[in-house]
Amino acid sequence: MRIFLIEDDEDIALVVKEAFKSQGFEVEHFPKALDFFSAIEKRTPDLVVIDIMLPDFDGFRIANFLKNRPDLSDIPVIFLTAKVSEEDKLRGFDLGADDYITKPFSVKELLARVNAVLRRVGKKKEGKVFKIGGLEVDTERVKVTVEGKEIKLTPSEFKIMRFLLENYGKPVSRERLIEGVWGYDHEASDRTVDVHIKHLRDKLGKYGKCIKTVRGFGYKFEV
Repeated sequence: MRIFLIEDDEDIALVVKEAFKSQGFEVEHFPKALDFFSAIEKRTPDLVVIDIMLPDFDGFRIANFLKNRPDLSDIPVIFLTAKVSEEDKLRGFDLGADDYITKPFSVKELLARVNAVLRRVGKKKEGKVFKIGGLEVDTERVKVTVEGKEIKLTPSEFKIMRFLLENYGKPVSRERLIEGVWGYDHEASDRTVDVHIKHLRDKLGKYGKCIKTVRGFGYKFEV
């Protein structure tokens, strides 16, 4: 499992990294938020540990960014911070944090709480639910609702929807959609993809506008 650690104190970062590595975790450390933002567009961690007081962006903004990205919102977040006020703790949990640990901390307790969060999240991961405003896509139940009303999609339309959401904000080529939805052996063409996208947009109503055309390439889903 991969953990992203965002911590500007090098001494604390070293202690935490060694503790995580002793448990078999792969750890990537970022002393600044901007380094983290760059990395998470290339690879996805299983958990993010965030200090709140950072030299560029504060940890609350990082958590807000994660929880408002449909493709990243299910990544568990733990705050590890010197901010001990009840107001800060409540703000952290309100942003969707899975735990809030204050400094100074016990390494044993940190590991125990990290493992508890990962176990808890692991039980939920099989069926992911994407939520964007009034749009909800439940991948386990294969169900799409818009403003509480269920929308009937064909199996291919649902697969396209899921594929675009799993690559939220990233352009997906028609070729990749054909491969991911119909497979290599199917006679699907670029035209097949375009027709399915049109039907999908129509069924999603105002959320159909979130499926954006990337000219000469394919599509992406982005609010």
